[in-house]
Amino acid sequence: MGNNIQIKNRKVSFEYEIIETYTAGIVLQGTEVKMIREGKVSMVDSYCYFSDGELFVKNLLINESKSFFTHKPDRIKKLLLKKQELVKIENKLVKGLTLLPFKLFTNEKGVIKIEVVLGRGKKLYDKRESLKLKDIKRIQNCQLKIK
Repeated sequence: MGNNIQIKNRKVSFEYEIIETYTAGIVLQGTEVKMIREGKVSMVDSYCYFSDGELFVKNLLINESKSFFTHKPDRIKKLLLKKQELVKIENKLVKGLTLLPFKLFTNEKGVIKIEVVLGRGKKLYDKRESLKLKDIKRIQNCQLKIK
């Protein structure tokens, strides 16, 4: 449909080793949808947690609009997944694993979705290895363009 939105939390791929990804719906208010379509979202320091068998995302900041009927930017948002998926994810959350929002996007129907990842925090040497691989890949791409 109209505009295709893709907002990523790049810090997640650097700070965490991604184990699994899940796509979920998200409960939004009207002005939140407008601000997401404008790209005024911050996913830094956001995380997901379970409460009474339901999944929520916290610290997903969506800027306020200038309209009279606006939303709270730091409102806790509910994520929509099937009950079996929620149980499966909750059982996989063991010590050392965390659930983080990774990407906010629109699907082919124009509906706003959120990609949630199950990840394990990287150690310092893992981060250095990631940077090293990224540099090698960049150098190889530059050499291919020169030839």
